[in-house]
Parts: sequence; structure tokens; C-alpha cells
Amino acid sequence: MGMKLSGGSDQDIMADINVTPLIDIMLVLLIIFMATSSLTLESGLDIELPKSSSKSEKKSGTALVLSLDKDGSVSVEGKKIEASNLKDSIAEALSKKEEKLVVFEGDTNSTLGRTIELMDIAKSAGAENFAIATESDK
Repeated sequence: MGMKLSGGSDQDIMADINVTPLIDIMLVLLIIFMATSSLTLESGLDIELPKSSSKSEKKSGTALVLSLDKDGSVSVEGKKIEASNLKDSIAEALSKKEEKLVVFEGDTNSTLGRTIELMDIAKSAGAENFAIATESDK
């Protein structure tokens, strides 16, 4: 798509590609990928969830996920937290949630005693409801 100026020669022809539509498409795709990737948050830990035959409603977006690894390390929303900062991290994460629901996600080899300790810490940090994450049997 060139244009010849009057009085010029054939060497004055400009052939440029308009990249504005390409940039627009790339920005739209970027926004779509960002929106869909934030909706599928997982803890990112290698946890073997206990099996359950009962089904329940999933509420992953409104709940705070506390993960207990088989080694006993604790993660809040997929980020490993030291025991000394645990209560503050839970309180900060709960303040960002509209529902004060904590979902415990523990490895099958983790102990019940450690889960009860986490429940007490979460309750003192402001949690009101609790749930336990399991993997469907089917």
C-alpha cells in the first residue's frame, strides 16, 4: 500500500504494515489469559488429598485455603508460611475475603493434631467457618 508523490520516482514508495490491529488483538488475548488464570488458583503443593464418596459444592473463590504438607509445613493460599507468622498471615488473607471460610487441605499422611492446631490458630485469626478438602472417589 504505497503512495507515489508527484514528481518522485518509483524508489519513493513506502510499504509499511499497520501493527495497531495486531497490538489490539494481543492486548485482548493478554486480558483473557490473565482473567482465566486467576480464576483457577490452586495451592501448587504436592498434596495427596483423602478420598471421599460424598459430593459437596465447591467454593474455591470465596474461601481461604490452608494446606498442610506431609512434612508438617503449612501454606496459606499456596505460599509457605513460617509458624511464627502463621496467625498474622491468616488474619491478613481473611481480611481480603468476604466470607470467613477456611478450607483445610491436608495430605493423607498429615496428623489430626496438627490440623486441630491450625484450626485454633485460624479461629483466633478471625475464621468463622471451616471445611476439609477431599478428593472425589469417582
